[in-house]
Amino acid sequence: MPVPTMLHRIAAELFGTFWLVLGGCGSAVFAASFVTADAVSLGIGFLGVALAFGLTVLTAVYAFGTVSGGHFNPAVTLGAAIAGRIEWKAVLPYWLSQVVGGLLGGLTIFVIASGRPDFDPVGNMAANGFGDLSPGGFSLWSVIIAEVVLTAVFLWVILGATEDRAPKGFAGLAIGLCLTLIHLVSIPISNTSVNPARSTGVAFFNADGAPAQLWVFWLAPLIGAAIAGVLYPLVFGRREALAERPVREDALDTAEPATDI
Repeated sequence: MPVPTMLHRIAAELFGTFWLVLGGCGSAVFAASFVTADAVSLGIGFLGVALAFGLTVLTAVYAFGTVSGGHFNPAVTLGAAIAGRIEWKAVLPYWLSQVVGGLLGGLTIFVIASGRPDFDPVGNMAANGFGDLSPGGFSLWSVIIAEVVLTAVFLWVILGATEDRAPKGFAGLAIGLCLTLIHLVSIPISNTSVNPARSTGVAFFNADGAPAQLWVFWLAPLIGAAIAGVLYPLVFGRREALAERPVREDALDTAEPATDI
């Protein structure tokens, strides 16, 4: 089977990031908590939103992982490049497609939510934040530490689940469950980013100070990803250079869906 072209890869990253933002942030905007016309309180709550993010990345990994490697996140792309899993010339095209996909996801949420008469997007688009914009009122430094550490852990899980020594066909499950757990830990802290494209996708629709704080949700995840990309091959003794291949040929040929960063 031929290796996907760069056009195929950036299309996969765009659609995958779109789905991640629509499914994850959309669950928070549409269904986390609402009251019906009969004054019945419904919603999926804190756990439901965390699970929604995990399910979106799990399904996107299995759908697009064999095309692009299944990043859907600029931090993942940076960590993968540092760890030798993707060529450096692909980083900028991946980042651009991820941001565009995230913005399209945010726009779709905004358009759908605007169909509700009482909807006000300001402060209600699942944006990330610190201080007054943190769900739990956490400080800037608390948010930075959480985002750096959790992004590094996320990258370690991704790199470990997708290397040659890992069982085939299970990477998407490990990655999705890891992202769910990360959200359970950090929704109260920062509303959980670990993904600059996810943060960018809704920040400008949310307004209310979110665009001004967006720098944190680029800087901290990228630092965490860089730490993971440097340490993974040093600590675990494995540096797998894929050169021009975003995914391994055996992953493309296998009957089981798999991703590889």
